Amino acid sequence: MIKLISRKNINIDKYDGCIKNSIQSRIYAFSWYLDTVSKNWSVLVLNDYEAVLPISWQRKLFFKLGNQPYFSQQLGVFSKDLISKELQKEFLSQIPIHFFKVVIHFNSQNYSTENTITLKNYKLILNTDYASFKKNFSKGRKHAIKVGEKASLYVKKTTIAELIKIHKDNYSYKIPYEVLTALSNAILGNRKGFLLGIFKDEQLLGGALFTDHNNRITYLFAAFTVKGKTLQASSFLLSEVIKKHQNSNLILDFEGGNMPSIAKFYRSFDAEEENYFAFKRTLL
Repeated sequence: MIKLISRKNINIDKYDGCIKNSIQSRIYAFSWYLDTVSKNWSVLVLNDYEAVLPISWQRKLFFKLGNQPYFSQQLGVFSKDLISKELQKEFLSQIPIHFFKVVIHFNSQNYSTENTITLKNYKLILNTDYASFKKNFSKGRKHAIKVGEKASLYVKKTTIAELIKIHKDNYSYKIPYEVLTALSNAILGNRKGFLLGIFKDEQLLGGALFTDHNNRITYLFAAFTVKGKTLQASSFLLSEVIKKHQNSNLILDFEGGNMPSIAKFYRSFDAEEENYFAFKRTLL
């Protein structure tokens, strides 16, 4: 039996236990993460939390609009055992009609169904040594990393406030900075990630926030100055992360790839394409 449970009535221990022990486990689905990035969320639950489908939403008049929260690439169905495509469809059929519009990005281990489109992500399995990885980097990426090395760039810790300032000063698009600040604090507080900055002569050129859950390190947010871009700070940073975690069998999740230019950048690290599916339903 599948039933919809509101956030206040969720058994958090059972819910988080399902996410933690699920085949598809992703950091985005934990209760503390959703509480940070989503104003409202509910969950469809199979029996006694054998499988769950969290739904983030906002209210508009008498209706609820299901949305994919910021900084949450993949949600969908999470299950302790392998589920069928039919069961996934059953979950979707149980979304109440007062959800006038629903958008859910399934995780890459869920199925494509009706009303889904295919999206792209890139990942690199860190199962060998750095030298072997570097051999497979594109010629342009090898050159970019060398630019950073010749400029004597180095990695050390930074703060989310400093990276947000860089983003505000150097990027034309805006993101919910308050949510990002709270999320960074939650990730670091739960010891589920790390912040790295790229420096030259004590000057911060940019950096990134990574999550670290299960066997997956995710490149969640990054920002670089004009000088940082010129000195290939992003390439240098990702190269250093690969170097640090070589021979670990961890997955470096680049968390992106739908824009051609971004996909080309991630492929240059010899990353493999990973498809996931976005579901959209609107009741007319």
